[in-house]
Amino acid sequence: MWYVVRVSEGAFRGVMDASGCMKSLLLAATQYRAAKTPSNAALVQRSLEVISGLKLTRLFASNQILPSECLNCLVELLEDANIDPPLTLSLVTLLSQLASDSETREALRDTYSLTNVLAGVVHRSSTNLSDPVLLQSIQLLQRLTYNVPVFCAGANIDELISFLMHHVQSTEDELTIPCLGLLANLCRHNLPIQTQIKSLNNVKSFYRTLISFLAHSSLTMVVFALSVLSSLTLNEEVGEKLFHARNIHQTFQLIFNIVVNGDGTLTRKYSVDLLMDLLKNPKVADYLTRYEHFTSCLGQVLDLLHGKDPDSSSKILELLLAFCSVVELRHTLRQAILEPSGLPVSGNTRFVTRSKTFEPSVALVHLSNQPLEGSEDCSVLALQLFKEVFEDVISSGNSASAEHFVDLLLPVLLDHLQTPEQIVDELLVKKKCERMVKTINVLTVLCRDDILKTHASKLLTASQCVSLIEHQFSYSGIDAGFGTKVVDSKMCKLAADIILKTLDLMSRLKQDVPGMEVSFYKILQDQRLITPLTFALTSDYREQVQVGLRILFEAAPLPDFPAILLGESIAANNAYRQQEKEHASKRIQLQSPLISNVTVSSSSCANGDESTASNVQELIQKLHSGLEVKEPITDMRISDIMDIYEQKLSSLASKETRLQDLLEAKALALAQADRLMAQYRCQRAQAESEARTLAAMLKDAERKNEELNVLLKAQQVESERAQTDIEQLFQHNRKLQTVAEEHEMLKKSSVDLLQRYETTERQHKDLRITCNSLNKEIEAMKKLNESLKQQNDRTAAQLVESEEHRKELQQQLHDRESKIASLQQKIKGLEEKLKAQQKEKNSMEETVDVLRKELSKTEQARKELSIKASSLEVQKSQLEVRLEEKEALVKLQKEELNKHSTMIAMIHSLSGGKLSAEAVNLSL
Repeated sequence: MWYVVRVSEGAFRGVMDASGCMKSLLLAATQYRAAKTPSNAALVQRSLEVISGLKLTRLFASNQILPSECLNCLVELLEDANIDPPLTLSLVTLLSQLASDSETREALRDTYSLTNVLAGVVHRSSTNLSDPVLLQSIQLLQRLTYNVPVFCAGANIDELISFLMHHVQSTEDELTIPCLGLLANLCRHNLPIQTQIKSLNNVKSFYRTLISFLAHSSLTMVVFALSVLSSLTLNEEVGEKLFHARNIHQTFQLIFNIVVNGDGTLTRKYSVDLLMDLLKNPKVADYLTRYEHFTSCLGQVLDLLHGKDPDSSSKILELLLAFCSVVELRHTLRQAILEPSGLPVSGNTRFVTRSKTFEPSVALVHLSNQPLEGSEDCSVLALQLFKEVFEDVISSGNSASAEHFVDLLLPVLLDHLQTPEQIVDELLVKKKCERMVKTINVLTVLCRDDILKTHASKLLTASQCVSLIEHQFSYSGIDAGFGTKVVDSKMCKLAADIILKTLDLMSRLKQDVPGMEVSFYKILQDQRLITPLTFALTSDYREQVQVGLRILFEAAPLPDFPAILLGESIAANNAYRQQEKEHASKRIQLQSPLISNVTVSSSSCANGDESTASNVQELIQKLHSGLEVKEPITDMRISDIMDIYEQKLSSLASKETRLQDLLEAKALALAQADRLMAQYRCQRAQAESEARTLAAMLKDAERKNEELNVLLKAQQVESERAQTDIEQLFQHNRKLQTVAEEHEMLKKSSVDLLQRYETTERQHKDLRITCNSLNKEIEAMKKLNESLKQQNDRTAAQLVESEEHRKELQQQLHDRESKIASLQQKIKGLEEKLKAQQKEKNSMEETVDVLRKELSKTEQARKELSIKASSLEVQKSQLEVRLEEKEALVKLQKEELNKHSTMIAMIHSLSGGKLSAEAVNLSL
């Protein structure tokens, strides 16, 4: 109990000391800017040393007013070209210390434009190359510009690039490597700076210098030079020669050697970034897939995951994720993680086989379970890698090889989904939510495969999903009913993503987990789901929109789903975004006078002799100043101002009440501190000599106590990790037997499925053969149909010729009508018979058309068609026979007519007439 009280008093004293030191720094900087005397410079120097000794990196990462003013003061002092060189060195040293925190580094780079200021410092210090300010400024610039594109506008950046290129081509010294590293940062993913360097006259000599660095003894120098060359020449003629297929394998071997055996974490980072940039080129990626030593190099890279450096582990994970962007490399990586026995052991190990503790899968599981307080969040990268590996497992249909790994990983994944205790630090809460999102993504991928889905459904319960969603509803501010705009809150976006992806996971498991379906449909009808759905459906990311649509399709048919509220929320969100775009310039105009007011009031807060009541009153005035409209903006229309502030009125009201409570608590704490200080002054006057000895003893005891406490905590953490590892191994051993039995059952089921697959494959082949034969028969029938058409055309032509011949015969018979009256009726009968034959011909054409339509229907129709065609041919032959008979009959009739005419002539001649045969024929 005494220890807890002691720690709380120490923390309170630390906050008070930090606030006082920052106020002292602001006051000293103000006095120094007013009069640059040695005493004022010494006062600023002392304040900088005190703040540097307190190590307040996390405090400067917050958005509080006082730390922000201190950062602004430091940057303004550094920008002043007339300050003393020792003071400049102290400023750069303190900013380097603060830049070790990622959020503070981002604020210094983006908010305070420290990059441009440091470029000016380098330009001013470039006259003296031995100046320590120059080296530290370049190193700080290298840290600020790493993996971030730099806006190249401004004379300072141009002068910086000229200085770096000139010094790189000069004689090598201690500045060469930092200058080359900074140049690599500036050129990477920055097209304007690349264009500016390429347009210089001495760029060819610069290329030759960089190529000569590739044979340098320092691996750091080699990777820096190779990074600059890849950024400038990868898609040009020089780059094609440098990264040609003839020597690209040597380049790969060089980069992998630097990754595995680099000079340090910095060299490894740049080598990994270089390889990731090369993989973005399709040609280089294809060369890497054909690199014969890639498997052994991948094994050595995976061995680096067992290291204790979190920065190095995070870069290795980024490299593995870059490998996953190439399909062939992802297959190899999956085999290396899930089937490490097939990989060759790296050359620097003493054992021939890997033990289980050194398997890549175990190392990845360990990295995914890192504590939240780590500087690098390796857990998120490891979870992304799990997602890629499982996607490759499912796409290759080799889910059986991942079952052991899934059993090892599932307890860790479910531990990430546990609702955390009350976490005060917003950064830790954000990290926890990001891990939850990645964990749910991995579980969703597992649910795409039936075998892996059964493993997940055995451990995941409906209550876990419901508690996770309820926790996000309660603690993320999504269920706030007073008009909070979720599009302005990163935490609300993460919470909405967690809720929707958890619901998507529940929809996939609702048939496999008891109670999951009931809980799923119950949450779908909750009105608090409107805000996450609104965010997803109006998001700019395709994946979030697709998840939102899947949830909406599940929820829309439900009777109590608030569809009208969803539509109103989407419309309001769209209107809010449109209004934000319209008033962006107005908000910028409003912020400038407010910032100036805060700056003026902060200068008054820097006075260390002011009382506690005045500080509290000024804080209250600062809060009210955010709601007031000052004189510089009186020209704006009242309606525009109302439009801007009405959107935040409800949130500002709640914030004001919370801040008012906080101010009251701070006022009570300050009053208590004043009383404690008064008591302390009285006691100090009575026992000053005894206090010195006790203070020395107390410092020694506290120092030893802190060292022992740190050692004890480390040992406790190690023992807890060892205990959890032992418990996991015991659980794994218990599960081995059940896994073996399930494996046998799955073997049997796989054999059955294989037999079914073979039978279906054979049936498919038979059906394909029959289909091909039917197609051939159809083609044959088409050919037969064409031949019948040709025959029909020939018969039609013959009929036309016979018709013409009949007309000629009719004409001849018509000429002889007067002579042969009795034969005229017979000719008419013949004509009627010919008309009947014509009708029969037309009916035959109709039947041919009908047969032509029915030809493609069935095989029986084709047979009938062939029969009808043969019958038509018989009829045609019969008609031809009839025509021949008719022609013979006509010839016979002609002969009979001739006989009759001769007989008549003979009768006339016998009767005494003198008529000739021609006269008889005419009379007839």
